[in-house]
Amino acid sequence: MTEMVRKITLSRAVRIMQELFPEEYNFYPRSWILPEEFTSFLTEVRLMKDNNPTWKPTFIVKPDGGCQGDGIYLIKEPGEVRLMGNLQSRPAVVQEYISKPLLVDKLKFDIRLYVLLKSLEPLEVYVAKDGLSRFCTEPYQEPTLKNLHQVFMHLTNYSLNIHSGNFVHSDSSNTGSKRTFSSILCRLSSKGIDIKKVWSDIIALVIKTVIAMIPELKVYYQSDIPAGKPGPSCFQILGFDILLMKNLKPILLEVNANPSMRIEHEKELSPGVFEYVPSPVDEEVKVAVIRDTLRLVDPHKKRKEDKLSQTVELASQENKDFPEEESMDKLELEPSAAPENNLPTVCLKQVFPKYSKQFNYLRLVERIAVLFIRFLGVRGTTKLGPTGFRTFVRNCKISNSSFCMAAADILYIDISRKWNSLGVDQRESGMGLQAFVEAFFFLAQRRYKLLSLHEQVELLIDFCEYNLAALDEKRMACSRGVPERRPALVTCQQDRLHLRPVSRTPPPNHHRVAHKLVDYRSSRP
Repeated sequence: MTEMVRKITLSRAVRIMQELFPEEYNFYPRSWILPEEFTSFLTEVRLMKDNNPTWKPTFIVKPDGGCQGDGIYLIKEPGEVRLMGNLQSRPAVVQEYISKPLLVDKLKFDIRLYVLLKSLEPLEVYVAKDGLSRFCTEPYQEPTLKNLHQVFMHLTNYSLNIHSGNFVHSDSSNTGSKRTFSSILCRLSSKGIDIKKVWSDIIALVIKTVIAMIPELKVYYQSDIPAGKPGPSCFQILGFDILLMKNLKPILLEVNANPSMRIEHEKELSPGVFEYVPSPVDEEVKVAVIRDTLRLVDPHKKRKEDKLSQTVELASQENKDFPEEESMDKLELEPSAAPENNLPTVCLKQVFPKYSKQFNYLRLVERIAVLFIRFLGVRGTTKLGPTGFRTFVRNCKISNSSFCMAAADILYIDISRKWNSLGVDQRESGMGLQAFVEAFFFLAQRRYKLLSLHEQVELLIDFCEYNLAALDEKRMACSRGVPERRPALVTCQQDRLHLRPVSRTPPPNHHRVAHKLVDYRSSRP
């Protein structure tokens, strides 16, 4: 997980989603990876300035492995990037700086929101209903050459601002340099702002970010956890750092795999002598997150819930006139059914699969990752070899008269060589997931022209899944000695193939249908 949320890895994962769904993933600033994309950084900035002479951007440079504000600095021009020194050994991400943030008491602040990733399969995500608002300690001004290096004005990192003479430790949740996010929302609500809309946008940002991270996580997970065997309950508390713009749009700054759970701060009694003093604000937020996490991942609690669900099923069968939802509500309100009723109010709220219907259509790369994992071959590896890639092309029936196996070999060599030259995970040779995704995009664009990228990719995924399902069915029929069933054939004009309708039910609230391959192109000459 730590590797997955490093700044470069996260930027690449979100960038893939931005290619597929640019409008859905516009909450992440425009980013470049240094040093490999320094030339494109220079070129793109020059072109944007030529097209819009009034555009005067500021950029923020963040070392890949940095934390607590270490090594972060602001620049006005691409040429100011510190190329000398350790940039080669310590790559970085440079992003467009958000110069118009929401201010409270004339101070810039960000939000640390705690997110529990309880399970990958099935995906379960919980969001804490309160977070921390961490303030800068100098009044904010838009970046200029004079104030560019004033870190207490521009950087919200607690570990930096605590060294400012203006930092205020407070026992109140709505004052000081660290406050609860709920106190900020109350303040916004008093000004007539729709805080439900703010929360809705933040939850959407969290879900979309997790969806972007999940494909790579599944690859690492399968390499460590044996398939089909009960393994440990893996979970992770993530720290999402979010900035609200002046128009209240949330912007993702970064994701932390190991957010601080300290509930005290140091107080200097005399030179060199420190005392740890409790922090009421940290305690209010973090203790609730830890408490609810332990509740949710407790295996004994799960067994109790399973028994409770069985009781509900029996009750609904005995009284069919009584709605199931009302039965659930009644049982939840019964003190005997919930021995933890005397504990404080639940802090972590489930957002996925609760809102899965609204976001399942975004999980295209996750489906590509399932294809990737299928052809990895040797358990424990995270790279696809040339034989595995050829098998993928052959079994999915991607090769045809215009794309032969030799072309597939060349594609594998070119993309693998490109990604290996970037120094991405050189512990083992082969094609990693992100390289495979690039190859998959190339194949989709080549096969289905004149469509948007996400439509091209979705069509190729459907095509691959259908062919693999047919292959699995054929193998199963052969192993059982049963004649192969042949469903009705549907002709796909563009692919020149006969496709059988897919039995898989498409995600709700999404435009894909079983005969999309046929219906979409049936009108073409």
